[in-house]
Amino acid sequence: MNKLKILVVDDERRMRKLVHDFLIKKDYEVLEAGDGEEALNIFYSQKELALIILDVMMPKMDGWEVCREIRKESRIPIIMLTARGDERDELLGFELGVDEYISKPFSPKILVARVEAILRRTNQIGDNQLLQAGGITIDKTAYTASVDDRMMELSFKEFELLTYFMENKGIALSREKILNNVWNYDYYGDARTIDTHVKKLRSKLGDKGEYIKTIWGMGYKFEVPQE
Repeated sequence: MNKLKILVVDDERRMRKLVHDFLIKKDYEVLEAGDGEEALNIFYSQKELALIILDVMMPKMDGWEVCREIRKESRIPIIMLTARGDERDELLGFELGVDEYISKPFSPKILVARVEAILRRTNQIGDNQLLQAGGITIDKTAYTASVDDRMMELSFKEFELLTYFMENKGIALSREKILNNVWNYDYYGDARTIDTHVKKLRSKLGDKGEYIKTIWGMGYKFEVPQE
């Protein structure tokens, strides 16, 4: 099986090497570019890129310009890296169709985890499209969900939310993280959206609804006892 190709774009050689080394350990093929123009040249010549990690501040063309050009041609997943902590940058990133936004400095392990989460979400890794936990079954290919073999009628977002919970079983998830990954917009949105969907989802799950545990002041965790 061919390795998935990831393009890392950053004008700092040290940063590229750091990200490169962590991705190589996870068995990805890594291509590198030191500026925006080089990044676009690689993008146009490489038709099988799985994901792009793109720095904002670069010579010749910055990350926003590169992102705009890529989005004219492709919906390839893009993770933006920036040294800025400006909310406006994050909002611009989401407007341009950025899949994830990570501020420097960051943990390379966290970056790799985000890469793999996006690749799973876009069905580029993970052959198993069936999720099962505590009597709940999700078929990601058929977009169906069942509880104890009884089919559930879920809205699109309820299905996405349940899938996200089951893919992150046992992990505490903040409302901000859920908004970013399920609703795909920045966390300055209204977190009550999540609470409303969780309430409906718990109701549809019946007694299995107790698997979605509230973490007060933080978010939720999907946990199946003694599984």
